[in-house]
Amino acid sequence: MRSCSYFLMSSAILSALTVTGYAAADEPVKPMRIGMIGLDTSHCLAFAELLNKQQPDPEVAGFRVVLVYPKGSPDIESSVSRVPAYTEKIKALGVEICDDLDTMISQVDAVLLETNDGRPHLEQVAPVLKARKPVFIDKPIAGSLVDAIAIFELAKHYDTPVFSSSSLRFSEAIQEIRGGSLGPVTGCDAYSPCSLEATHPDLFWYGIHGCEALFTVMGAGCESVVRTSTKDFDQVTGVWADGRIGTFRGIRAGGSGYGGTAFGANGVASLGKFDGYRPLVVEIVKFYRTGHPPVSAEETIDLYAFMEAADESKRRGFVPVKIADVKAAAVEAASRKVAAMTVTESK
Repeated sequence: MRSCSYFLMSSAILSALTVTGYAAADEPVKPMRIGMIGLDTSHCLAFAELLNKQQPDPEVAGFRVVLVYPKGSPDIESSVSRVPAYTEKIKALGVEICDDLDTMISQVDAVLLETNDGRPHLEQVAPVLKARKPVFIDKPIAGSLVDAIAIFELAKHYDTPVFSSSSLRFSEAIQEIRGGSLGPVTGCDAYSPCSLEATHPDLFWYGIHGCEALFTVMGAGCESVVRTSTKDFDQVTGVWADGRIGTFRGIRAGGSGYGGTAFGANGVASLGKFDGYRPLVVEIVKFYRTGHPPVSAEETIDLYAFMEAADESKRRGFVPVKIADVKAAAVEAASRKVAAMTVTESK
C-alpha cells in the first residue's frame, strides 16, 4: 500500500471535528480536513476553489480539501479524459493526490464523493461509512435505485450521516418556495437539460437536476409515474399521494436551461435560475459541522424511484408505473447487497 504524506497534519487538525464531536455554537469552529474521491467532474475544482481560497467566505472557513483520491471511469470518455488536467489544477489549490483510498480516509475528517460515474459509489462510500466519516455524495448518488437504497441502509448500519443533492436544490427561488412563499405547494413543472449516458438510467445522468428541483418543491410522496419520450425530449408526470401533479421536462435539443413553475395556494412563481455551487457548498459545510443531513433519505429515495419508474414506464410502452412497486423490488435487492457487504462483521 502506498500512503500519502502528512505535510498538512498538525496536532490541532488531528483533533478536528468528528461526526460525534462538534463544537458548541459559542466556540470557535475547529478546522476540518476534507478528502475527495474522484477527479472527473467540474464540481471537484468548483468545490475546492470555494473551500481552499486564501480568505474563504465566513460560512465555509475552517473547512479545506486536503487530499484527493483520483478516479475516472474508463468506459465514460467524458470522465476519464478530464482527470489529467483536473489533477494539475487541483494540486495548484494545495490539494495532495493520494493513490490509496483507505489511507486517504484515515487522514481526513469528512469526505466529498465526487466520482462522476454513479456505479462505483456504493463500493467507494462503504469504507468511508465504516470509518464513520460524514460524506456528501454528488449526483447521481448511485448508478441504480438499488444501490441508492443500499447506500442509505449502509449509512444507517454504521450510524454515519450521508446526503446527496444536485446544486439546483439550494437555489434561492426554489428554497423560498419550499419555505412557504406560495403557501402550500399545489403543483410544479420543472425542466432541465437531459443528456443521456448509456451506462446509467436515462434521467440519473443529467435529468437529475430538473427532477431534484421538482422534488425540492413538491417533497416526497409521489405515487405513480408515466413518461413520454422522443429522441430529443422527455416528459415525466408524477401524481402525488394527495392528488397533486408534478412534471419534469428533459431537453436534448433547442433552447434549454434550468427552471420551471411552481403553483401554490397563494400564487404562482418561477423556480428561478441556477445560482452556482456556493449555496450547496455552504450546506455541505453545515452538514459536516452538525451531522444533520439537509435532505432526508426518504426524499432522496423517492426522487430516484421517480426517475427509475420513468425508465420502467418507457420499458412497458409508456404506461403508468406505481412507485411502490419499483421501490419494493429495489429495497429487497438492496437489503441483500448490504447483508453481503456486512456479513463478515458478525463472525
